Amino acid sequence: MSNQPKIILGIESSCDETACSICQKDDNRIRLLSNIVASSQSIHIKYGGVVPEQAAREQVKSIIPVITEALDQANLKPGEIDAIAVTQGPGLIGSLLVGVETAKTLSTIWDKPLIPINHLIGHFYANWIDKQSSDQPQFPFLGLLVSGGHSDLVLFEDHNHYDYLGGTRDDAAGECFDKCARILNLPYPGGPQISKLAASGDSTKFKLPRPMMHSYDLDFSFSGLKTAVLNLVDSTKISDKDLPNICAAIETAIIDSLVNKVVIAIKKYNIEQLVVAGGVAANSKLRTSLEREIGQVNPAIKLFVPPPILCTDNAAMIAAAGFFTEPVKNPLQVEANPSLSLSLSLSPTLNLWSVDTVT
Repeated sequence: MSNQPKIILGIESSCDETACSICQKDDNRIRLLSNIVASSQSIHIKYGGVVPEQAAREQVKSIIPVITEALDQANLKPGEIDAIAVTQGPGLIGSLLVGVETAKTLSTIWDKPLIPINHLIGHFYANWIDKQSSDQPQFPFLGLLVSGGHSDLVLFEDHNHYDYLGGTRDDAAGECFDKCARILNLPYPGGPQISKLAASGDSTKFKLPRPMMHSYDLDFSFSGLKTAVLNLVDSTKISDKDLPNICAAIETAIIDSLVNKVVIAIKKYNIEQLVVAGGVAANSKLRTSLEREIGQVNPAIKLFVPPPILCTDNAAMIAAAGFFTEPVKNPLQVEANPSLSLSLSLSPTLNLWSVDTVT
């Protein structure tokens, strides 16, 4: 990148979080100077999920205070920022608009370059933060994105080029966690609740399917697992004693499906580095399972997983990704795009990420 910025302010507002972070790049190390997240999750709990309009209203209230607090925490003034990075998509359109329009306004007022970031790509860059260059992922590497809305495998060849290998055909892993939790009448967000109960459960007490786990492609499917849990609950009287066991069975089934496809991809592409990202990456059993299984394939394979605070949505990952992405020529042309994905080519006119699909 020409005239590479040293300090980037990142803005993330793709769902119910309103986040702002400031990162500084010294040589090859990205340091986190501030990381502020305002969540409206407490409002959504009573509805059992995110209410898009309510999320956007809360973000309108929070966006300026969050940015102000991030600057204060970093002890910086707007003039000391070199560029602004913002989540362009995917996500909830109302929420995205809050972040994108704010970023465009600040870019114009402060006269700073604007860098639109694909939220899904941004997740991977949590693995670059506060690490020496020797501890950062090296290309090529296999990327596994596991979150509430996405489960994808990508082969990264460079910062601006990757091959899409496969993804979920229906529910994502995190979505399956949450929907199964709802079936079991567990509070929102369901994923952490299932994992907490699963820690004391026996996963062999209930037999659940692993859809597509042994298919030849690198796609995932979790809707069949969700349906199996629903049928199990409808046909079996689940006692309080059974609850940890069924949670353990759900968690194990999801993790088995994810890990198996990772192993297939590692063998197929002879990859020696695995980079995991997304909210489900905070699941400790997923990490230990990956460590064990990829270690059996090749003990030299390196596994990268962000700390839990950087697995869920945050602006630090957006700022970090900004160091490896060109700013747009005209910030006012940037539009929020709720349909951005990893599998589709993006507009070259806005200098966004390109992708090839591997079949």
